[in-house]
Amino acid sequence: MNMPRTIAEYLEQLRAALAGADPALIQDALYDAEEHLRAELQEHPGMSQEDMLAKVVGSYGSPEEVAEIYRDQEIKIQRALRPPPPPKRHSLLGRFFGVAADPRTWGSLFYMLLALTTGIIYFTWVVTGLSLSAGLAVLIVGIPFIVLFFGTVRGLSLMEGRIVETMLGVRMPRRPPYQLAGHSLLSRIGAMFTDARTWTTMLYMVLMLPMGIIYFTVTITLLAVSIAFTGAPLAWAFGDFDHQSISINMGYGEHVPSMGDALVLFVLGVLLLFVTLHLVRALGRMHGLIAKSLLVSRSAN
Repeated sequence: MNMPRTIAEYLEQLRAALAGADPALIQDALYDAEEHLRAELQEHPGMSQEDMLAKVVGSYGSPEEVAEIYRDQEIKIQRALRPPPPPKRHSLLGRFFGVAADPRTWGSLFYMLLALTTGIIYFTWVVTGLSLSAGLAVLIVGIPFIVLFFGTVRGLSLMEGRIVETMLGVRMPRRPPYQLAGHSLLSRIGAMFTDARTWTTMLYMVLMLPMGIIYFTVTITLLAVSIAFTGAPLAWAFGDFDHQSISINMGYGEHVPSMGDALVLFVLGVLLLFVTLHLVRALGRMHGLIAKSLLVSRSAN
């Protein structure tokens, strides 16, 4: 590959060298490379981009070398951050109950409970920002406000990415999308409006409200029912009520609940609890794919 003569060419070659890598990794690598090269150019104002790149490539590395470094570092970082895998279980019962030993299960559970709060925040911010942007577009302060709003959306996107990666284990960007090297400020502002990721990010934030409501409602309902069933023997043994005064019409006669019925509810509660854990882990994986597709820059693909 030819020696890049501009920062834009360097970034294009780096992206080509990282072809096939995780889009989030590509986004981080492009951002870091441009930030470093721009800093070098500012330190040598009298030097052309071609001369600066010829000097920097020896220390920072060629696009191919930088790409290889990022691939190697990504493997090391993912190994360090990856939680210990749960022991493999070959029996059906082992796999069913072994879900409780998977750290991602509990991360997904906490995310399901948090999603309602973040969904309300994201939805309110996007709807309010778009409404004010449309209303202020005819005024001179409209453009600065819209730019500021789009910038905050990108900031919230990075924050959500960190939450998703921490709780759901899906690799998300740790840097914003790289800037358009060599372009003017107006061109960069225009790119924010034409970048598909800007709009898919806002779509994600709007969808987070209904998804958060569903996640929270399903998780809380199933947990409440399973815990209530599991506690049935304790309620029967220590509850302050007359057992004989309780009867249920089963359609073929009156049935007085007994400790045996409470034990049946206990078993059902335990089974329902583990079914809930399997469900939230599956929802976490599904949501991670949604976040990846809507929050990661398309230019990194």
